[in-house]
Amino acid sequence: MVDAISLRRMEQIFPSPVDDVDPRTLLESEKRPAHAKRPWLMCNMISSVDGAISVDGVSGALGGPGDRAIFSAIRALADVIVVASGTVIAENYRKPQTAPDIQQVRIARGQAALPRIAIVSSSLAIDPNHRVFDPDAPPIVVTHAGSPAERRVALADVAEVVIAGDDEVDLQLALELLGSQGANVALLEGGPTLNGAFADADLIDEWCLSSAPMIVGGTSGRAVTSSHMFEPRRYSLTRTLHEEGTLFHRYVRVGRLSE
Repeated sequence: MVDAISLRRMEQIFPSPVDDVDPRTLLESEKRPAHAKRPWLMCNMISSVDGAISVDGVSGALGGPGDRAIFSAIRALADVIVVASGTVIAENYRKPQTAPDIQQVRIARGQAALPRIAIVSSSLAIDPNHRVFDPDAPPIVVTHAGSPAERRVALADVAEVVIAGDDEVDLQLALELLGSQGANVALLEGGPTLNGAFADADLIDEWCLSSAPMIVGGTSGRAVTSSHMFEPRRYSLTRTLHEEGTLFHRYVRVGRLSE
């Protein structure tokens, strides 16, 4: 059971002012067309105004009711949630906590009641006893053929293990494999290295950024850690919401909605 989210009024300030917005209804109305061979990939992250994505190693301290409402609305859209194993461990992931009313909406539009979690890992250094491996909603583990065979065997008891690539995870192929399982919308939740790998491959169609009204300082990383050869990608701002000082931006890769 999901606790009710206590949310003060959320307003839209771009592209046109709207005084009171239901984030779930709004996000459901936005276009996210799947590609021919892979799902639409959206990335959702939160950062402080000075660019920090965590406080003491986790992102929770940056969020509030508005961010939780947006987080829930975004997850409600996704067929699969793509996340690095390190983030699963650091944030102590579990199976998606989707409210019964949202499950019914998902079923009515042809989705599974819950989004699946796809954990991307080369080393497979995650404990099979971690709570994310729920027998009622087993996740997918995406790895490559060169990953430790004994770890693949151990994780195969608690998850669906998918091989994408020979010596490293082929992210394009990984998305295609998820698409072949019926995923039309995939949600990327980090961490920064995995975000960077998807950005390097130019696979992120949409960037959802919550900007928290905090200055954190310290040594927290950025939302994307990419290779030194990274080519900047241009995104177009399509929508900004506001609630209690936090801004919620939606950016779409230029040209993607018309491809």
